[in-house]
Amino acid sequence: MAVASIRATPSPTPPAALSPTSADPLVIPVAGISMDGLRSDFDQWRGGHRHHAIDIRAPRGTPVLAAVDGSVRKLLTSKAGGLTIYEADESETMIYYYAHLDRYADGLEEGMALHKGDVIGYVGTTGNAPPNTPHLHFAIAKLPPSKEWWKGTAIDPYPLLRDRGVTVDWPRSVAGGR
Repeated sequence: MAVASIRATPSPTPPAALSPTSADPLVIPVAGISMDGLRSDFDQWRGGHRHHAIDIRAPRGTPVLAAVDGSVRKLLTSKAGGLTIYEADESETMIYYYAHLDRYADGLEEGMALHKGDVIGYVGTTGNAPPNTPHLHFAIAKLPPSKEWWKGTAIDPYPLLRDRGVTVDWPRSVAGGR
């Protein structure tokens, strides 16, 4: 898994901490997407519940990137999220959820270490995503003391990306993911 160059996205407000223990940058998890390409939809109602994530639209096959250093906690296919990845940060206090993937990056396995900016998958429309709207459903949660990846307190990714987000430049020729 290759890491492309990382450039800082200008922040309109002072940086905020990602978690109580971290002030590190957070990679915007879709290659080539800057803050201008994001919108806050965390509190929108979707199918009788709050969204508790952001959707990052991009062409099908655009590389999805690890937002932080950590490890693959779970690879899962579900009815709602389709092809998904749960990534735990290095301290195992936060979980990062990537959903509606077209496919995983070659060689991705549960338990493997990830570095910020690693390609982990490709934007798609699996699960309950509309087939003509490829996007990454990206969520962050604070893990409970039990460290169960499927539980946690949802945290709005938008202000974290706004305040600490960095964009990974990616050659357009790679954006097809094939």
